[in-house]
Amino acid sequence: MYKIRTINNLSEKGLAIFPGRDYELGSEIADPDAILVRSHQLTIKDATASLRAVGRAGAGVNNIPVSEYTGLGIVVFNTPGANANAVKELVMAGLLLSCRGIIPGIEFVSTLDDNTDKTDVNRLVETNKKRYKGRELKGRTLGVLGLGAIGSMVAEMALNMDMEVLGYDPAISVEAAWRLSRRVQKMDVMQQLFAQSDIVSLHVPILESTRGMINQETLGSFREGAVLLNFSREEIVDNDAISEALDSGRISQYISDFPTPELMGKPGVVAMPHLGASTDEAEENCAVMVAEQVLDFLENGNIRNSVNFPDLSLERSDSGYRLALANRNVPRILGSVLSILADRNINVIDMLNKSRDDVAYNLIDIESKPTDELVRSILAIEGVINVRVFSE
Repeated sequence: MYKIRTINNLSEKGLAIFPGRDYELGSEIADPDAILVRSHQLTIKDATASLRAVGRAGAGVNNIPVSEYTGLGIVVFNTPGANANAVKELVMAGLLLSCRGIIPGIEFVSTLDDNTDKTDVNRLVETNKKRYKGRELKGRTLGVLGLGAIGSMVAEMALNMDMEVLGYDPAISVEAAWRLSRRVQKMDVMQQLFAQSDIVSLHVPILESTRGMINQETLGSFREGAVLLNFSREEIVDNDAISEALDSGRISQYISDFPTPELMGKPGVVAMPHLGASTDEAEENCAVMVAEQVLDFLENGNIRNSVNFPDLSLERSDSGYRLALANRNVPRILGSVLSILADRNINVIDMLNKSRDDVAYNLIDIESKPTDELVRSILAIEGVINVRVFSE
């Protein structure tokens, strides 16, 4: 029986992935095999001895102490792309808000609530509508910083709206590159993208290398009067630098999904209450995706969409047993494990080994049932973090 601790409200469709006969789910489970979480802040205290995995129903994992969990051999999963369409649609709203007088126009109409004379209302609307005249997006240039699951969809959406699209992503994956339209013009440097864009949309993860990347220096490369959209992460921008750029006219608008006290109410700022993934469909997609990944890991040891361990998947053989081994990424550990198996005349049916940064992960299918003594011997190897055994 596997135990799953659920934190925050998760879609019932996702939770239903776990068969009731084999899984116990609940918010009060003290010693879980896995934790499913959305925005709740986890700490090292949540990493009980039984914990093997954390599934984040969303893309960002800044609410999880990933480095500390990695050292304990805890695999952290996320759900890249599951909420991409929801965010893309909100970016579309941001684009429209940036170029049309939608918000001030609505605010003006709300001042006419008490006017019951239709003729007078029509006259006031026709007289004042020129104050809210905007520009069309067609023909304008959108710069997309980050071309992953969301950024590539935003780029395609803008192309379909007849915009010119520039893209920059120094770490673009092969999968993302295949997904990207050839009509997106690739920029060699980030500042080049800023200098040539009427509107810039941010779609990068929060990393030490991206924290505060939109600052006084980088904003200096923006085209005068450009618009900045941030539906990525609050910490990517320096709010003081944004305020100064608005005051100087370097940027004309900052449209963000992350309200901050420094910028709320400031002219040129449109802030939304973190609505990016707040759709029924996105929440369901994230819950289903993370549940499937955690289930496959618990039952088979396979890893898909981990932020701290390598992706590794090995089809189970019809017979035999499986060892899943996490270890420090140092030489000779796998060789030591294979020597222990050979010394006990245990035949290896199949195996996979991959590393990622400071950790490595192995799936080893063997013919014989592993004993407790075998597991203890493997755990005694210096650098081994944990070992899990899967029966037939």
